[in-house]
Amino acid sequence: MTELSRDHTDLADPFASRRYFRKFEHIIHYLARTAVTLQVEGKLSKTNAKVLTDYLIRLNRTFKALSMKYLLVGNEQGSPIASLTMDKRDSGFPVASELLTMGNDVHQADIHLANLPSEKSLKKQMLHTILTERQPPTKLQFALSQRLYYETLKQGGLFWARNDPSLISQGTSDNGRRQFLIHWAVYDSQVNLPVIYLVELEDSGKTPLPQDQNRWPQVQSHLMSQSLVGLKLLTIAQGFDKDFNDLHPKQLSRYHLGPMYSSAYTEQSGPLHKVLEQAANQDGQDWALAWTLEELNSEQVREERAGWFSKVEREVFALDPFGSRGVDTGATRTERAIILPQHPFQVLAELDPPGFIEVRKFVVSPKGQVLSY
Repeated sequence: MTELSRDHTDLADPFASRRYFRKFEHIIHYLARTAVTLQVEGKLSKTNAKVLTDYLIRLNRTFKALSMKYLLVGNEQGSPIASLTMDKRDSGFPVASELLTMGNDVHQADIHLANLPSEKSLKKQMLHTILTERQPPTKLQFALSQRLYYETLKQGGLFWARNDPSLISQGTSDNGRRQFLIHWAVYDSQVNLPVIYLVELEDSGKTPLPQDQNRWPQVQSHLMSQSLVGLKLLTIAQGFDKDFNDLHPKQLSRYHLGPMYSSAYTEQSGPLHKVLEQAANQDGQDWALAWTLEELNSEQVREERAGWFSKVEREVFALDPFGSRGVDTGATRTERAIILPQHPFQVLAELDPPGFIEVRKFVVSPKGQVLSY
């Protein structure tokens, strides 16, 4: 067994699998509410909040599709049904290969749907099996779950392993340049986590970026190739600034969604282990989801000679002013946050571990409200 495979586990128990998907459905719902809270506080612009919420909706659809695919896990007698593989140590999310497989499945969806009976026909056969043959219609249930899986894929709007850049116009800057927000996302295979990127830039090119048939495809390709969690934001931003003389990145943000922690599904150590262990006996309270925001801002512009007779602008990015942390992180600021139910938050507050002092806490009340601490 490889070191990597020891970090992964299959959810072969049907009840554990269904609880897992329900848990994520609730978590993503609360994350969307958190984005609204941050917008109200002025920490997120209306546009950025909408972009993040849209990605959460897509992520929720991806989990819905996977829940259909693995609905009958462990229920087929004599021929075991494949189960979801998740990262139990580093992320708590499905492994990246699950999303890559979905990406392949969507291209075969029409073929599968054409070969499967309709939902109405399957339900009619299931009723006949129950009433006439007096047997559980497991095979028919599996066929229906697969039909619903492929139908969900066909509907689109899912979070894929690669979510290519999209562009939003944001008017013009004080110097008359066009302003754009570009956003994209990946499901990073190194950490098995969804990662969302946003860059705000100014465009001094002759043709607006969305209509530029040369620059826009190059920008998309460049950004996707640099979407690796191992790369610092400073490296990504400086590389972009150097490769596109008439595009000027003013702010680059990266959101790491996760890890998700749960004593029922993941292996964790330190304070969270004790917190979630004490919350395990309360239904729906055994989870916590962390996320991290990295942000890099341009603080000034300098001119650089380009050839004999021309000059180009280069951004000078501000690094974290506290000691050497900015050099280490390659970001202007890094913010860590965690969202968790009320009971584990109370346990966390009582323990008061040093590592969580600077972590912002969002707490889900019994009524489903998201409160900030």
